[in-house]
Amino acid sequence: MSSASDTAAWEIVIERVFDAPRELVWEAWVDPKQVDLWWGPRGFTTTTHEMDVRPGGVRRLTMRGPDGAEFVNKSVYKEVVRPERLVFAHSGGGEDKTGVSFEATVTFDDLGDNKTRVTMRSLFPSVEMREMVVREFKAIEGGRQNLERLAEHLAARR
Repeated sequence: MSSASDTAAWEIVIERVFDAPRELVWEAWVDPKQVDLWWGPRGFTTTTHEMDVRPGGVRRLTMRGPDGAEFVNKSVYKEVVRPERLVFAHSGGGEDKTGVSFEATVTFDDLGDNKTRVTMRSLFPSVEMREMVVREFKAIEGGRQNLERLAEHLAARR
């Protein structure tokens, strides 16, 4: 039997509390028109090509960095529990599957008083891959910026 501490070296966990009701936060995650407005670190833009939010459904998007570099991403939803949890298998690097892969679990906790805690947990297939995305892609800071952009998007919608 494994515990959360057993996987700590293999995962990245990023959490933030939003001043918005859970349903509004959920919609920002599952509506491609909204996702394109906030997804990615600062300076990035996102184009969603496909987003079918159901078990077995696919999300395809391209993120463009400030330098014009493009990052192709694909996710396949494994679990969708509205408005509580999304679980998906993520792969990057295009169809050749040589890029980064991980399983993500995003939870949406209703804290009352129109506050929602989002926890993003990314579990990598190896410690080495986790270390590489932290080092090469600045994944922890990028994840925090991603949630900062979501907070700004939600504030603008209220």
